Amino acid sequence: MDSPPRESLATIAREWGRIGCIGFGGPPAHIALLRALCVDKRQWLSAQEFEDGVATTNLLPGPASTQLAIYCAWRLRGPAGALIGGFCFIVPGLIVILALSAFFLAPHPPGWVEGAAAGAGAAVPAVALGAAIGLAPSSWRRAGRVRGADSQERPADSVERAAGGRRTVDVRRRGAHVRWIGYLLAGGAAAALVGPFLVLVLAACGLAELLAASYIGRASGSGPGESARSSPGSTTARAQALLPLLAATAVPAGGLLSVAWVAFKVGALSYGGGFVIIPLMQHDAVHTYHWMTGAQFLSAVALGQLTPGPVVQTVAVVGYAAAGVGGGLLASLVAFTPSFIFVLAGAPRFGQLRRSARVQAFLSGAGPAAIGAIAGATIPLALALSHLWQLAILGLAAGWLIALRRGVVSTLLGAAALGVIATQARAAIG
Repeated sequence: MDSPPRESLATIAREWGRIGCIGFGGPPAHIALLRALCVDKRQWLSAQEFEDGVATTNLLPGPASTQLAIYCAWRLRGPAGALIGGFCFIVPGLIVILALSAFFLAPHPPGWVEGAAAGAGAAVPAVALGAAIGLAPSSWRRAGRVRGADSQERPADSVERAAGGRRTVDVRRRGAHVRWIGYLLAGGAAAALVGPFLVLVLAACGLAELLAASYIGRASGSGPGESARSSPGSTTARAQALLPLLAATAVPAGGLLSVAWVAFKVGALSYGGGFVIIPLMQHDAVHTYHWMTGAQFLSAVALGQLTPGPVVQTVAVVGYAAAGVGGGLLASLVAFTPSFIFVLAGAPRFGQLRRSARVQAFLSGAGPAAIGAIAGATIPLALALSHLWQLAILGLAAGWLIALRRGVVSTLLGAAALGVIATQARAAIG
C-alpha cells in the first residue's frame, strides 16, 4: 500500500468538517463526497485503495460511512488524522440534531412543530423498508457467488468433469440462496417480535453460515476450512460473534449509565447500518426506560435521517430525551467510540480482514439477517403511529420513496410539510 502525501491536520479538519456539514442523504452521499475529495480532487488515494476501504468498513459493525471517513483521514495522517477527521465529520450533524431535539422534544412544542414531527415520523417505516429493498439485491448476488468448481480451470478434454462441476456449483448456489432467505426471514421476525434480542439472532445467523461454509469447505477441499483456522481474521470473526451476547441484558439502573449502555449497543452492534439497531433502540428508549413515547422515537429517527451525518445520530436524540444535552453528548460519544477503535486498531490489517474466509462467511449469514431486520423494523415503527392521517402519509411516502425512487430527505421533508397541514387543518376544524 503506497503512502499518500501527509496533509496538515488543519486541512483534514476543514475538508472533513465541510463534508460533515453538507453530507445530507446518508451513507451513499457520504461515500460520494469522500470519493470526490480523496480520489478525484486531491488524489490522496487511488480509486482501488478507496474501494478497498469501502469494502472493508462494510465488514465492520457500526456506521460504515463514518468508519470510512475515519479511515481516509487515517491514511493521510495516521491516528491523529483519524481522530481529527472523524471528530469534524461527526460534530456538525450532532450540533444540528441536538438543537432540533430541543424543539421536537419540548414539553409543549408549537403546533407546527408537533405536526412536522408527526408527519416526518409517519414516513419513517417507509424509509426503513426502502433501505432494506436497496440492500437486498447486492446481498442476494453475493450469496450466489460460490467458490469452487466454477472458479477453477477445467481441462478442455474433460467435458464430463466440467458438467459435474457446474452441477455442484448450481447445487451450492441454490443452497446458499435458500439459507439467505432463511436468514432474511429470521432477521425480519426478530425485529418485529423480539426487538431486544435481535443482535443474538444476527449472531446466530452468522455462526450458522460459518458452520455451513466450514462443512462445505471440508467436503470439497475449499472454503473456510483448515487454512482459515489460524487466519488473522478468524479472531475478529469470533469477537464479532460474541459481542451480541452482551446485548441480551439491559442495565437496570436509569440515568447516564443506561444511556451509555444503549449507546454502546448502537455503536458496536449495528451490523448492516444504523437501521438494524432501530428495533433494539426503540425497545430500550420507549419500553424499558420510558425516556420517550413511540411518536417521539419516530421523530428521533426522522431527525437522524434529515440531518447531515449517519443514522446512528438518532441515539443522540434518545440521550437528550433521557438526560438533556449532557445525555445526548454522552450517547454520541459512546456510540461512535467503537468506530474509532475498530479503525485505529484494525486499519493496518484491513487487507487481511477482507481475505479472511471466516469473516466473509459470518457476514454472509449476518448480512441478510440484518436486511430482514431492517425490513421487519417497519412493523413496530408503523404500530407507533397514532393518527389515521399518518397512515395516509405513510402510503404516500412509500410511493414516493420506493415506487418512484426519490430521495430520503425529500420524502421526510414532504411528509413533515403534510404533517403541518394535517395538524393545522385539525386545529381549524376542532
